[in-house]
Amino acid sequence: MARLYANENFPLPAVEELRRLGHDVLTIRETGQANQSLSDDAVLTFAYAEGRMLLTNNRRHFIRLHREQHDHCGIIVCTVDPDFVGLAQRIHAALETQAQVSRPLIRINRPAQ
Repeated sequence: MARLYANENFPLPAVEELRRLGHDVLTIRETGQANQSLSDDAVLTFAYAEGRMLLTNNRRHFIRLHREQHDHCGIIVCTVDPDFVGLAQRIHAALETQAQVSRPLIRINRPAQ
C-alpha cells in the first residue's frame, strides 16, 4: 500500500478511510507542523524526505510545483468532495492502477452529479 502525507486542507475522514483501506497516511497535524504557515514547497519537501506521496486539495499550487520541482515522491491532487469515503476509494483505486512512474501527478476528480 502507499505511503501518503496529507497536508492541512485534506479532510481527516478521507485520511481515516485511506487508513482503513490499508494505506500508511501521515497528516501534517501529526507531525506538529500544522498552523505554521508552511510554504507548499516546504510541505512537498517534507513529504519527499519522508518518502511519501502528497495528498492535497490545493490543486493549482501543487500542479505548478510538480512542473517545477523534480524532487518528490508523487502528488495526488483532489477536487473538494464532501463524500469523504468515495474520495478515499477513488484515490485507492487510482493508486492500485498507477504504473510505477517516478514523480507521478495523480488527479482525483469528484464525479459529475
